[in-house]
Amino acid sequence: MIEALRTPDARFDDLPGYAFRPHYLTHDNGLRMHYLDEGKHGARTFLCLHGQPTWSYLYRRMIPVFTAAGHRVVAPDLFGFGKSDKPRDESAYTFDFHRDSLVALIRALNLRDVVLVVQDWGGLLGLTIPMKMPERFSGLLAMNTALGTGDVPLGEGFLAWREWNNKNPDMQIAKLMKRSCPHLSDAEAAAYEAPYPDADYKAGVRRFPNLVPDGMDAPGAALSRRARDFWMKDWTGKSFMAIGMTDPVLGPPAMRALRKIINGCPEPLELPEAGHFVQEWGERVAQEALARLG
Repeated sequence: MIEALRTPDARFDDLPGYAFRPHYLTHDNGLRMHYLDEGKHGARTFLCLHGQPTWSYLYRRMIPVFTAAGHRVVAPDLFGFGKSDKPRDESAYTFDFHRDSLVALIRALNLRDVVLVVQDWGGLLGLTIPMKMPERFSGLLAMNTALGTGDVPLGEGFLAWREWNNKNPDMQIAKLMKRSCPHLSDAEAAAYEAPYPDADYKAGVRRFPNLVPDGMDAPGAALSRRARDFWMKDWTGKSFMAIGMTDPVLGPPAMRALRKIINGCPEPLELPEAGHFVQEWGERVAQEALARLG
C-alpha cells in the first residue's frame, strides 16, 4: 500500500462555482481517486483532464455548457491533486503511475464515445491514451499542451518554470492562479489552494515539471513518440484546438507544432486575452467546441 494524505472534506465547502457531487474510485493500489460525473449517461462523454497545479475545479466553467447540450462530463483529479489521495513520497509519482490511473478510470467507468479534453499535463498524459483504446474515443479538444516525445528541445519558458518550481516547494498556488488569470475573484483563486493544507500535500504538484520527458530515453518519451505516430496516421475522429495566446510555456508555438501532428485538425480558436489556464475562459471554448465537433 502507498502511504498517502487525504485532504479534509471541509476544505472544499462552499467553493464558488463548484457545486458538483463527488464520486470516488478506489484503485488496485489502495488509493482513492476523485472524479466529477455530470450530465446524461449514455451520451457522448467529455473526459476533462487537468494539469499542474490545478484540479477539476478548473473545468467548472465548461461543465455546465457541455451538460446543457445533453452530454456527459467526467473530470477526474489526478493523484496528488484536488480531492484525490496524495502519496507522501514524491518518487511515487511517475509518468506511468498517472497514465495507468487514467486508463483504469476509463475502463472502470466503461467510457465510450469520448471526447478527450486536455490541457497542460492533461495532454502530456491524455494524448497517449487513445492509441491504447481507440474504439472508445471520437473527439479531441486540446488547449495549451504538448506531447513529451523527448526528441524536441524543451523551451526556455518551460525550463524557467521548472527551475522556479524546484526552488518553491510550497508554491503559493492561489497567487500563481491570480497572476495568470487576473479576472479570478480572490475566492476562486483560493479554491485552487483548497486541496493543500500545507506543503506536505503538494508532493504531486512539485513533481510534475521534473517528469516532462527531456530525452529520448526518459520515462514516457517512447510512449509519447508512438502516440505522435497515432495522431498523425491513425486518428480519424474530430478535433478542435483552443490557444491561450499569452502563455509563455505552452502557447502558440507549441500548439501550432501539436496541430501539425493531429490528423485533420482545423484552424484553432485563438484567445488573445487568455494565458496558460485556458479553461478560465472556458464558456466560449466549450461553446465553440460543441459547434465544431458536432
